[in-house]
Amino acid sequence: MNAQKLSKRLETVASFVPTGAVVADIGSDHAYLPCYLVQQGIVSRAVAGEVVKGPYESAQRQVRAEGLLNNIEVRLADGLAAVEQNDHVDTITIAGMGGPLIVSILDKHPEALHSVTRLILQPNIHAKVIREWALSHGWAILDEVILEEDDKIYEILVLQRGVMRLTEAEILLGKHLIAQCSEVFVKKWTREIENWQRILQDLNKAEATPEIQAKREELQQLIQLVEGVL
Repeated sequence: MNAQKLSKRLETVASFVPTGAVVADIGSDHAYLPCYLVQQGIVSRAVAGEVVKGPYESAQRQVRAEGLLNNIEVRLADGLAAVEQNDHVDTITIAGMGGPLIVSILDKHPEALHSVTRLILQPNIHAKVIREWALSHGWAILDEVILEEDDKIYEILVLQRGVMRLTEAEILLGKHLIAQCSEVFVKKWTREIENWQRILQDLNKAEATPEIQAKREELQQLIQLVEGVL
């Protein structure tokens, strides 16, 4: 992967960036995504934020090597602290982290979201917490994608400001993803059910404490919920 040829995962993230947007890519690593967006003419300005010195320096080198120093500002900062008011950022991308970490980044500097109209989030795990965060913070899910790359399954959530209602199943699985019910979607949740069933078997062998019983009931409800969708 490089700035000219992104991974399938990041290419999908890039596809949701509106033409002419001002983007902040948080946790930008080598800054491949912002470099690609500028080179493809999708955006003319971007911020690449990194909290770790090594990846920050890698991003700086990449932007310099691509000749994009006038288009991309690389900043060493904690999450959304990389976004400054005069950047007029309207689109934020956060990819390659767990859902809880993404939510903590969004919550830590809420003032940075003032001018933002779109969030493109790619959690490696626990997309559910992003949907829960969206429901309680005035964001609605515009689109969702699930894809497989290098034997790993990823979800991408595109949020815009607005109000939405989701059922319990839609919070866990994704309203758009349920509607599409793709082969990758079925594969992911079939694996999850199999994993929960293995845990249930182990719990059935354990001492029947109130905690064990509560966990058993929780897993049974999850399995029933997902099987009802599949």
